[in-house]
Amino acid sequence: MGNLVRWEPFRDLTDVRFAMDRMFDRSFARPWPMLRWEPALAQVAIDLYETADVVGVTASLPGVKAEDVQVSVTGKTLTIRGETKASTEENEGNYYRQERRSGAFQRVITLPVRVEADKAEATFEDGVLKLELPKVAEVKATTIEVKAKKVVEAEAS
Repeated sequence: MGNLVRWEPFRDLTDVRFAMDRMFDRSFARPWPMLRWEPALAQVAIDLYETADVVGVTASLPGVKAEDVQVSVTGKTLTIRGETKASTEENEGNYYRQERRSGAFQRVITLPVRVEADKAEATFEDGVLKLELPKVAEVKATTIEVKAKKVVEAEAS
């Protein structure tokens, strides 16, 4: 009989009210992404990896031509931007849903280390952009030898 809890008939009702308030606050403050176009959902998918000498990036850019892609590096920030262009539209038939998009896109990535942008290599094949960014030659640590002075103790006479 040690677990007695005082019964409060309206506690459950207030819990339900708070839950409903949270639900409505979330849904009206941030509408569902499927109801409108969200640029964050259309980001460029990338793979970012690092080896001893290079930082590598592989980006999927389906439907994009190589001449429509721009890559820039500033400090530790890599920016991939481009544009997809819509193909010719057919006016025959009724479209119920068209998910191919056209327009500009951009993806900004913070790299794990600084790279040498002028020595970077980029290839584009079958809608896949591959970048190899050589790492900046790190300053080598030098070891400084510490020499201790010998203490000469005067003999007590």
